[in-house]
Amino acid sequence: MSAPCALLAWALLALLGLGLGRPGEDPPNPFCPIVPRREWMAPASKCAKKLKLPVRYVVVSHTAGSPCNCPASCLEQVQNVHNYHTGVLNWCDVGYNFLIGEDGLVYEGRGWDTKGDHTGPTWNPISIGISFMGNYMEWSPPARALRAAQSLLAWGVAQGKLSPTYEVKGHRDVQRTLSPGNQLYEIIQTWPRYHE
Repeated sequence: MSAPCALLAWALLALLGLGLGRPGEDPPNPFCPIVPRREWMAPASKCAKKLKLPVRYVVVSHTAGSPCNCPASCLEQVQNVHNYHTGVLNWCDVGYNFLIGEDGLVYEGRGWDTKGDHTGPTWNPISIGISFMGNYMEWSPPARALRAAQSLLAWGVAQGKLSPTYEVKGHRDVQRTLSPGNQLYEIIQTWPRYHE
């Protein structure tokens, strides 16, 4: 079975609630399918710093790169982001805790427990970084991607990874940047947990 077909099969099983996960992994997510690191062929993380759970803040950004709208192109895109972060920036892993594809899937980056490298030294130790794959200055992510992000946050609360009183912030709220793009920024400002 090819990698894109295997990924599609895994996503279908996850949607149906049949994915069983592996020992030591978080239990299967009934809210939204999360593509684990092994499915996008991530090398073992070299990161060691852990987050203090539950986390109070979520910082939403965009990669400002190419969008992806199917599992095969999102798999390639998350690998590209990982390669840039580790190969060019020399980080211990992909900088984000999770990445959201226009295919409506969530791609595991550093996950819930590990400190990211997404928003600088003040915010990285106290937040989860979620990045939408694409550039959202001129257009909005599709509804399925927005639903995936909100489902991920609900799952984080249900698993005790996010505080029940967590706050969502745009990347530009906490750092000088255009991220998460004008269109996505307008959308997250309407989310009930958004705080400037």
